[in-house]
Amino acid sequence: MANYIYPAPGVTGVEATLALQVNSDATNDSLSVPSLQDITVNAANDVFTWTQLDESSKKQIATTATNSLSMNLVLEQDSFFGDGTSAAGTASLKGIFGMSSDKDLVEFELYLGDNSDGTTGKTISGTGYITGLAPTVSADAPVWVTPITITVDGDYTIA
Repeated sequence: MANYIYPAPGVTGVEATLALQVNSDATNDSLSVPSLQDITVNAANDVFTWTQLDESSKKQIATTATNSLSMNLVLEQDSFFGDGTSAAGTASLKGIFGMSSDKDLVEFELYLGDNSDGTTGKTISGTGYITGLAPTVSADAPVWVTPITITVDGDYTIA
């Protein structure tokens, strides 16, 4: 029987979660990102393509990967702008917007959720930069929502 990843939205300890930390932060202050609407994990290998005179088809070989996490979230004031009370240089003080505008290298840990048989799921982690913030609000969607991308610096780690 297949063992599916089952994030169980709204069930504490089972749902998909994202934690961020400023890479240079020695206090290990981690910001749990609330109000995630969706998450996309991108692992895209680039491909080098060439042609040869003795072949009727192109040749290809995989090269380095471009990795990123993309998501949308409903803005929560303290997590987006920082709580204003935590230690200097920490994720909780800076918030998502501060870490992005300061161009901080961040450590991320994405928990995918438990498995369909109730066992603990996998975690994808790594380091990267927060980009792509573009908060919007409208009469039809009267809460602030923003896309967010973490461009990964290097490889993912799976645990």
